[in-house]
Amino acid sequence: MVLWIIRVAIGAALILFGRRLYWLFVAGTGFAVALILTARYFGALPPVEMVLIALAAGLIGALLAVLIQRVAIAVAGFLAGGYIFLGLVGMAGISLVQYDWLVFLVGGVLGMLLVLSLFEWALIILSSLIGAILIAQTIGISSLLAFLLVLVGTLVGIFVQAGSLSEEAHRERDEEE
Repeated sequence: MVLWIIRVAIGAALILFGRRLYWLFVAGTGFAVALILTARYFGALPPVEMVLIALAAGLIGALLAVLIQRVAIAVAGFLAGGYIFLGLVGMAGISLVQYDWLVFLVGGVLGMLLVLSLFEWALIILSSLIGAILIAQTIGISSLLAFLLVLVGTLVGIFVQAGSLSEEAHRERDEEE
């Protein structure tokens, strides 16, 4: 139950604050990807150990984000894009087990390009998607409901984070005047 709460809390934090706290975006993405990789390649480990490994990966990502922001954001964009593509393919019920790496690679490259070219909006969109997918996977609901939850969670994240983006722009304009 504690693991479930941690995953949902990280997903919700990404949906609501992924852009504002870019290190959270990097840490949350590292957590989500490490959780999948740990489960896939070390499935015999107890769930607590898998979550601890994922938390360590997230912490390393957060430290890197603070120390070398541009590189960390590019890596996080790559990981986020790969995670999102794998999550959506899985929710669609498509089994590409032998080509998972290719799906991840294509999504990763697109995510990295998106983050590097449209930094603020990419953080908003990718963090909202990752948070929503993490929550949907944690809850373990059917494909259609999972897609709806991801859609709603992503839209909520985009509206909340875009709202804070416009509030910051208004504050900056007021300070300049």
